[in-house]
Amino acid sequence: MMRKQIVDFLPADTADRREFRTECWAGPDRGRARPSLRILLGMLRLERLRADHAPALLAFERENRAYFARSISDRGDAYFEEFASLHRARLAEQDAGVCHFHVVVDDQGELAGRVNLVDVEDGDAELGYRIGERAAGRGMATAAVEEVCRLAATAYRLSTLTAYTALDNVASMTVLGRNGFTVVADATVGGRPGLRYRRRLGAEPGGR
Repeated sequence: MMRKQIVDFLPADTADRREFRTECWAGPDRGRARPSLRILLGMLRLERLRADHAPALLAFERENRAYFARSISDRGDAYFEEFASLHRARLAEQDAGVCHFHVVVDDQGELAGRVNLVDVEDGDAELGYRIGERAAGRGMATAAVEEVCRLAATAYRLSTLTAYTALDNVASMTVLGRNGFTVVADATVGGRPGLRYRRRLGAEPGGR
């Protein structure tokens, strides 16, 4: 059964695997000049989640714990204590073909974020992402979503992507809009009013 993957800020109950898979963060626009997406894509890469990503991924989550907690509920100590088993579970889901997890690596080789496609079924998947504080506000979320859309259409042979965001998450709505996602319905996101977005892969960003 398909379960709605809310790719927005939600309370992180580590006992709930769906909430572990919630990966949405778009940093605020801090007024800095933004390089073009083509340049940004040359400065970052997506790597499909591997077992050896675990140490860097755990460090990333620890480093950004307080930063993410400003807008979402803290994951809780259990998340970090159980990280190894949770990481293995995500890899098992990926091996089963029901999810595609990625880490975002910057031009210095540092892990800067995460971007995931989950609940793959009938050519559709749900998108989620989060970018760490050091990389926020520079267009990296937009570039990472653009790259995962390309992978979804080519490597994963998907035809559509779905995403959810709360109405007060302007940064997330901007990222989705820049990548050709359009609003298709109202939604409830973590108990807050939100929107459901959809993108048909193969369409140019901004197209219908």
